[in-house]
Amino acid sequence: MSEQHKQILLKANQAVTEGNHEGFLAYCTDDVTWTFVGDQVLKGKEAIRKYMAETYLEPPVFNIETITAEGDFLAAVGKISLKDKDGQAVHYEYCDVWKFRDGLMAELKAFVIETGK
Repeated sequence: MSEQHKQILLKANQAVTEGNHEGFLAYCTDDVTWTFVGDQVLKGKEAIRKYMAETYLEPPVFNIETITAEGDFLAAVGKISLKDKDGQAVHYEYCDVWKFRDGLMAELKAFVIETGK
């Protein structure tokens, strides 16, 4: 199951880098929850769809450094770059902890730190 979860995350992230938000959401449960620690909580596909439309002005660039999975949980550590509303790239380091349910991504707990422009 752990290898399957890794492949799901990689395919979902690939969809995001292609600007395919619906492709990403196809790998999520309908009641998916994203918790950005210290920032906000998004509940459900519609909230995540709105967040992605507002935040991913251009597709983000991911660099996953490590993926570890066991049982229904997967942790991904890496870097992500996003363009801000002025077109400037903003760089972050992150650790995403995903919980899977029925082969889909159900919960995200994300620890994200901006590292600069």
